[in-house]
Amino acid sequence: MNTKSVGFVSALIYTSISVVAALIFFGITLAGDYTWVARLGGTAWVFLLCMIILMPLVTSSIKRRYRE
Repeated sequence: MNTKSVGFVSALIYTSISVVAALIFFGITLAGDYTWVARLGGTAWVFLLCMIILMPLVTSSIKRRYRE
């Protein structure tokens, strides 16, 4: 697998995980008494933090897996 496809596969994985985490956060906030600004801002924050954390972890894992 070449570098371009490793980047695409890893981006697909960590973006999907980040979207799911953000949607879970949004769903949990619907049960509480939060404003829409807090819900949407928190959802965006969870998405961005997940992207930042997962990007290097998933990319290195995919590279290692396809190098072997």
